[in-house]
Amino acid sequence: MSEIAAATVHEAYAFACMRCGYGWEQAYEIEHHVDASNNAFVVYKADGERVPSPLSTPTCTNCGGHVVRIMRAGRVSTVQQLLQNRRPADESEAREPVAATAAPAGEERHWHLSDLLHPFRR
Repeated sequence: MSEIAAATVHEAYAFACMRCGYGWEQAYEIEHHVDASNNAFVVYKADGERVPSPLSTPTCTNCGGHVVRIMRAGRVSTVQQLLQNRRPADESEAREPVAATAAPAGEERHWHLSDLLHPFRR
């Protein structure tokens, strides 16, 4: 297939597995191509490697499940930051610290669904 046009966009998504509660974020390079026959096609790349579209059949990287919630980028990390900054009103609300912490720059971040839902509980 000879290629006559290409455009690349960058998008990121947040994911939460509804089976095991695992959460993560991933950035993608999305290459839009048009071949010599004027047929459009798209190539997804993550960390420089070609990957299937995360929107068609997302797969949990923890358990392999396919019931995965896709959200806009930052949703998982925003909730995680809220959890880190949350201070209990009194000592009776104090709980053990959340096991998941923000990863150093350049590393993939992982959370569990229970961590994401914690700020919404009363």
